Amino acid sequence: MSQPNDTTTTPAVEPRARSRVLARFLASNQVRWGIGLVILTTLLAYFGGFFAPYPPTEPITTPYAPPGDGLLLGSDQIGRDVLSRVLHGGVHLAWMAPLSAVLSVVIGAIVGMAAAYYRGATETILMRLMDVLLAFPGLLMALLFVSMLGPSPALLVTLVVLALIPGVARVIRGAALPICDREFVQWGRSVGIPGRTMIVREILPNVTSPLLVEFGVRLMWAVGILASISFIGYGIQPPTPDWGLMVSENRTGLATQPLAVLAPIVMIVLFTVGGNLIAEGGARVIARTEGK
Repeated sequence: MSQPNDTTTTPAVEPRARSRVLARFLASNQVRWGIGLVILTTLLAYFGGFFAPYPPTEPITTPYAPPGDGLLLGSDQIGRDVLSRVLHGGVHLAWMAPLSAVLSVVIGAIVGMAAAYYRGATETILMRLMDVLLAFPGLLMALLFVSMLGPSPALLVTLVVLALIPGVARVIRGAALPICDREFVQWGRSVGIPGRTMIVREILPNVTSPLLVEFGVRLMWAVGILASISFIGYGIQPPTPDWGLMVSENRTGLATQPLAVLAPIVMIVLFTVGGNLIAEGGARVIARTEGK
């Protein structure tokens, strides 16, 4: 009777440890800055269009006009207001990148935890599938399917998710393997608790911190992939404003009107840096916690 008592008290200690890690994660200045940047750029992407001085798709002056005469950032290659296009141009990236990151983390975590818990043939099949996906560069796979099926937002999100899942699965599998060897998990196996119940109740709460870090990393990668796809013309199509597309459209006029290129780049960088700060800050919090 002593073994069940010992094993049932072990999980009770884990929530307090996890809450401390989460509290330190949210107390990190680096993480706070990252969250602030992500929230700021997201709010600007969703609501900035309400403050745009001109319609984003209509030419209002000469191409590559410098700032002035009511144009805070000048005009682009066909005379559209750069500021108005920047304020409208992040709405697709603001929902596609977080959605891609969330889906990739959720699916990758399920794959990684299932592989770590069931081991054997299940682990082999799941991880070999991840290796197959990992063998295809994300951008190359996106170009292949978009060229055949067209650049729909749903397809772009799906392709980014497929590109990000393998990395998440490998990381979470590595984090879950030691948990699966713990006494309370082995006791759950021995008394016949279903595997999905053990994964949800015992393994998932113990890999929360790596999942938070993975979300920041995958958000950063999703922004980069989506912006790159738009830059090479396979993402959001003109005349719809998009930050990546704006960089591509105006790169030939960089010497004449640099703000038409720099303004959307700054927005992409802020979004990406925010995700990077969250990931790096979370990794430092976990490293300090594990070192104690």
